[in-house]
Amino acid sequence: MPEQKRFDPAPARPGRIPGAVPPAEGAEDTDEAAPAPPPRPRPARPPGPPAGARPGGARPGGFGGQRPGGFGGARPGGFGGQRPGGFGGQRPGGARPGGFGGQRPGGRPGPGGPGGARASTVDRRLTPIVLPPVMSVKDLAEAMGLGAAVIVAELMKNGIMATINQQIDFETAAVVATDLGYTTEEAKPEMDAAQAQLAAELPPEQDPQAVNRPPVVTIMGHVDHGKTKLLDAIRSTNVVAQEAGGITQHIGAYQVEIQGKKITFLDTPGHEAFTAMRARGAQVTDLAVLVVAADDGVMPQTVEALNHAKAANVPIIVAINKIDKEDSNPERVKTQLAEHNLVPVEWGGETEYVPVSARQGTNIDKLLEVILIVAELLALKANPHRQALGAVIEAERDKARGPIATVLVQNGTLNLRDYVVAGAVWGRIRAMQDDKGRRLRKAEPATPVEIQGLADVPMAGDTFQVVPDEKTAREVSEKRSHQQRLNTLMQQTRPLTLEDMFSQINAGKVKELRLILKADVRGSLEAIRQSLNTLSTAAVQIKILHEGTGGIGESDVSLAVASGAIIIGFNVRPDVPGKRAAESAHVDVRFYNIIYNLVDDIKAAMAGMLDPTYKEQTEGFATVREVFRLPRNEQAAGMMVTDGKITRTGTVRVLRNGTVVHEGTVKALKRFKDDVRDVAAGYECGLSLENFNDFQVGDNLEFYHKERVS
Repeated sequence: MPEQKRFDPAPARPGRIPGAVPPAEGAEDTDEAAPAPPPRPRPARPPGPPAGARPGGARPGGFGGQRPGGFGGARPGGFGGQRPGGFGGQRPGGARPGGFGGQRPGGRPGPGGPGGARASTVDRRLTPIVLPPVMSVKDLAEAMGLGAAVIVAELMKNGIMATINQQIDFETAAVVATDLGYTTEEAKPEMDAAQAQLAAELPPEQDPQAVNRPPVVTIMGHVDHGKTKLLDAIRSTNVVAQEAGGITQHIGAYQVEIQGKKITFLDTPGHEAFTAMRARGAQVTDLAVLVVAADDGVMPQTVEALNHAKAANVPIIVAINKIDKEDSNPERVKTQLAEHNLVPVEWGGETEYVPVSARQGTNIDKLLEVILIVAELLALKANPHRQALGAVIEAERDKARGPIATVLVQNGTLNLRDYVVAGAVWGRIRAMQDDKGRRLRKAEPATPVEIQGLADVPMAGDTFQVVPDEKTAREVSEKRSHQQRLNTLMQQTRPLTLEDMFSQINAGKVKELRLILKADVRGSLEAIRQSLNTLSTAAVQIKILHEGTGGIGESDVSLAVASGAIIIGFNVRPDVPGKRAAESAHVDVRFYNIIYNLVDDIKAAMAGMLDPTYKEQTEGFATVREVFRLPRNEQAAGMMVTDGKITRTGTVRVLRNGTVVHEGTVKALKRFKDDVRDVAAGYECGLSLENFNDFQVGDNLEFYHKERVS
């Protein structure tokens, strides 16, 4: 094979074009500038690799090779070549659209020029950015067309530390966007099919097909003032015997008929722990009956119930109960309630007062007549020909029947086999019965019924609505469930602020009382949770790990074992596997049927968990008269006890000019050469302290000890 000759490019001379073809052999080499050779015609060929991709070779793209396109070659567009738009060429900054650093929208800024501004950024700054109620930092960055690091840095400027996947709310995102020069607006939540259906219908007041409906009356008042007995007298059934301690534990809904007209009653508990349940009862009521005992008068829960009824903007009828007692004083009740703007009609006011005796049945008929008169003045309407709409009064899970809910139909007619959505729970009504246990096929407006067939237990207070079919019910339920999970995620993943960081660093010093709550109905859970939340203090926090309705099972015990929690059962008991698991794991399971007993026990448990409170007791004072050097660079102080008595077991503060310079324990206490336990006032002694060797003449020493107060 013949030997291939390697071409060595001639060194560039002044005036010579870099990369030009050298002169032929035998040609005279002069110092004059050689003219550039004319361009040779070349056949069209596909574009090759980037210039300079293969350094040093004579092949296309080689480093300084003979063929055009090499590094520094004569071909236009090479590295340093003459073609406009090349890297480092004559066209600064790559102004060609789409080039490196060009002005094409979305182009990346180039090193040689100002770079292209993104047209999308300009547009986003000019038009408001629509943001959801909850989003991640990454989503916000993408919506604004910026890097996530910019958003994280801006959040830190505002005192919020968040990662790229951290969830933030709209308010936080709006602040960040405003600081960066953007305008925002919150995306309006899309209505689901049930909400759209409800929005398209007329309210009962404007519906031409609406007819008169029965009033919904809420019985309110102080504990033990006779609310349930009054309702029992109205219904002629004994409900109070079923309630633990004679106190109503959850809302009951009942319907009675008088003079051919129906009245629906809601019985809200009178105990102050049920504040939330009482407020929920006022939301679905048309008028409230405030029960006040004639012998006790107005109590704190009476005022509380009165305020809930006023907030609901409903008329109030006062039933003065227990007028059969010797110490009853109805006039005092009127005077006390008049101070709360419930002026009796006979005094020129607008509030009806009816003295009754639930035990003897006195004036019960008169009370019902007053209720009907007030209801007629309200002109209550509902359309029985439309699909049903109402509220969940109570819900629970029954072992035999599954999830059941007590609902109040507020408008329309609820029929058997209807598809319903209650909050985020859907179902098809499999069975329906009234407060007396009678099976029903339909329920008209203002009728309370107990329904079966829901997929899960809804929340008490949720709105329920009939939808056309199963597909719609499932879609609405899934959408609402997703929204609930999003809200829960937002609460759990709230960005950590600097203030929160400081509190969480010190959270190791805060003790927690972990609880698992199981109750018979949802309403009881709400009341217990609210009562327990008020007991949390800065020293002891109550943390409810799990809550639910139904019996206590193995899963509850497993959670208690893993987290060191106490299980609270309200009107429920554990099943056999759950009981065995609790006994084998020694889990503390407590059972209650009256809420204030539960609250009292939790208070006692919290008192036992609090760190003991100590109080300082000063023992004596001493003054340093002389300082002695000891081996190993230690010091001893010669002192005079000026007041009280100093002991070897006490704690010592070294005071210098009134400032504490050290606080510690006694290492040695001597009088002459003997170790002593204490030295009284007026005597001299020698003393050395643990980890302190900086005595000065004139220092004052305070001796004290701590005594436990609680």
